[in-house]
Formats: sequence, structure tokens, C-alpha cells
Amino acid sequence: MSNVTIVKNYEEALAFIHGRTKFKKIPTLKRMQTFMKALGNPETKIKAIHIAGTNGKGSTLTFLRSMLQESGYRVGTFTSPFLTRFNERISVDGVPISDDEILRIIQKLIPVIDHLDATLPEGGPTEFEIVTAMMFSYFAEGHADVVLIEVGIGGLYDSTNVVNPALSVITNIGFDHMKLLGNTLGKIAAQKAGIIKKGVPVVAGQLNEEPLAVIEKVAEKKQSLLFRFGQEYQATHRHYQELWIQKFDFTTHHVQFKDLRIKMLGNYQINNAAAALQAYLVFMDQEKLPILEKNIRKGLANAFWPGRFEKVNEQPLVVLDGAHNEPAFEEITQLLHTHFRQYEIYVVIAILEDKQYHKMIQTLGKLKNVHLIATTFAGPGSRKVADLQELTKNVQTANPILKQENWQLAIAQATQIMSEDDLLLITGSLYFISDARKLFVEDN
Repeated sequence: MSNVTIVKNYEEALAFIHGRTKFKKIPTLKRMQTFMKALGNPETKIKAIHIAGTNGKGSTLTFLRSMLQESGYRVGTFTSPFLTRFNERISVDGVPISDDEILRIIQKLIPVIDHLDATLPEGGPTEFEIVTAMMFSYFAEGHADVVLIEVGIGGLYDSTNVVNPALSVITNIGFDHMKLLGNTLGKIAAQKAGIIKKGVPVVAGQLNEEPLAVIEKVAEKKQSLLFRFGQEYQATHRHYQELWIQKFDFTTHHVQFKDLRIKMLGNYQINNAAAALQAYLVFMDQEKLPILEKNIRKGLANAFWPGRFEKVNEQPLVVLDGAHNEPAFEEITQLLHTHFRQYEIYVVIAILEDKQYHKMIQTLGKLKNVHLIATTFAGPGSRKVADLQELTKNVQTANPILKQENWQLAIAQATQIMSEDDLLLITGSLYFISDARKLFVEDN
């Protein structure tokens, strides 16, 4: 007699999900395919857009969701990690599904999970496979017209990759998760390119030569139409006086939109918005629907993704950013250099141990107006946070690095040192800013 799992309420549902194995030794999609088959293949019953990339997945998804919503679509989204509550991971039109829905879906899945636990030699599905299956099951019931699905890690063996989408998007490719994906941009690109399906168009964001060559090769092999940033479509940054708004022009061989506005800062957000807009154009074309400029303008202007250079306080100015790898730190350093040169910037930073934290700290710390305060927090699950001595060892920065184990005290310390005209940035890990955000943002 195999075990029967009983889950009676939302709390027990979450405990069950989070109690599952995180990773298995050998990456494979087979287990997920078996899982889907046992559920009646819900992944085949949705219209999806699949989004991979080292950074910018969430922001690109948000721009795209916003334009599709303006165009009358009910848009489902699947994102990770969550910022405030688990439910955010499965949302419709930006609204997380309810606790009752989470409980209902997990109860529907549990008999299948129990069966797989009992019969699969390597054990049943992992935590992420279960959350992905919840998403497919939920959207197969018809709660959205189109679902934007963010890859968890990589692409090729990611459990979301059982989907056959209308369109694939690869935002960018940089160094992160090297233990899982490989230690060259080419190897990482090969993993991301794993989401390219036969005959399904692909939109590629701004990519270096090496990863782009990999994507081009796979797209050609799969006979997938490829839209490349800087080639099939381009974005030109327009100078604009207002600090919290950016403007850009967008051009393809067929259309041009001038002076598009977004309220997410950083040059990389213009790239994300451009990739989202190209994806929107391809999708609307597939749907044989007219493209209305007003829906594009309004969609882009309204798009907002929490924790992405998010202003949570005015005086002093406090900003949260989920930058958690070297490429993201390059971008945020550029953003600070471009937009906040006249500020003294205090940065409270905590980084997970499995990241390239020395490079990250060095990149940001080289700005003369940046003052770093290194801290720690309770990392997610069993993942450790980088030790303060280790984090700051042999790192060359323009100003000395302060160390404070307790992150609440680190933030308090920063606010004591800084003046009303300075900027406080809290960054280093999405999990960290999720904790810190609770100090500044009342949840509903």
C-alpha cells in the first residue's frame, strides 16, 4: 500500500510543495513528461509564450503582459521566485490566484504525485516540477487567453519546456547558475536555446556574438523565424529630462514607433521593452489581429514589476533592486552612473554564497559615490548567504565597505549616515529584497 498524502488547507499545501526535493542529480524532462501525461497533458491545452534569459525575464514578461492586456487579452503569467507571496507565481492579469485555488489544484495533483513517488526509480517530481504542473493544470481550465511562461533555470531541461508555445523569447545571456548550465556563454546559450521549438518563431534580445551564434544555429536547424535585437528590430534611447521615465524609439523593417515611454529605469529595460514589443508584434500577427499603436504606448507606459529598481520611499530616496548576478550588477552600475551621478549612494547588499559575489561587489564598488554596507539574511531553504568576511575579502572598492550581520540594523545604519538628498539602494538577491520590501511596502 503506497502512502496517501492528505492536504487540508492552504498552509499544508505550501508545506507540501516546499517540502519537496529541489533538484535531482540528472537533468531530464522525462519525469515532467510522465507527470504531464498522467494529468492528461494540460500543457497542450494552452496558448503560451515561453521566455528564457539570464536576466530581464520578469520585466520583459511584464511589458508584454501589459500590451496584451491593453489589447483585450486575459493574460496568465508564470514567474519565479515570488516577491511577497507564493501565489504571485501563477497570476491572471497581474492578480495572483487565491489560496483556495492553490489548495484545489494541489489536491487535484496529489494522487498523481503519490503514484509517481511510488513508481519512479529516481522518485517523484521536484518542487519546481510540481509548481509548473499546477500552473499548466490551472491554465488548461481556461482561466486565460494566453499564458506567459518564465523559465525557472536554463531552458533545455527546465520543467516549463514541455510546452509547445506560439512564440519563444530569449532576453539575454550572461553568467549565472554556471554549475547547472556550463561555464561559457556558448554553453549557457545552448541551454537557453533549448526552448526553441520546430517552426516556432524566436525573439532574441541584445546578445553577445558567441551566444547569438548558438541561437542562430539552433533557430536555423529548427526552421524557426528569428528576430534579433539590432538587426530585425532596434531600439534607440532618447534623452529625456524626467528622472523616473525613459523614452525610446523602436524600428523594424515594417514599422516605427517614436517616443515610447517606460517607467522602469536602466538601459537594459529599454532592451527588455523592445524585445517585448517585437514579441507582441509577432504574436498579434499570428493572431491576425490589428496592431493599435495606442495599446502599445499605454501598455509600455503602465508596465511595472516590483523589485526592479523600485522606489519604495521618497525622503530619503530608497530603491530596491533584485540584481543577483554579475551581468545585472554591470547594468545597475551603469544605471547609477548615468542617472544618479549627483547623489551619494549607500548600498545595503546581501548575496547568496553560490554567486560570483567578489566580481559583483567590485563592479558596483568602483563608483566613487557608492558606499557599500555588506549584510546577511536568512537565505531561501538550504541556500547559504555569503559570509561577510569572505564577501569583502581582497575586494578593491572606491570607499571602505562597512559590515553589519543584521540586515535591519544595516538599513538603519545607512539611514543614519545618509542625508535626505542621498540614495539608499537595497540589492544583491531577489530573496533578500523580498524580505527588505516588507519594511517599506504594506502588502495590500
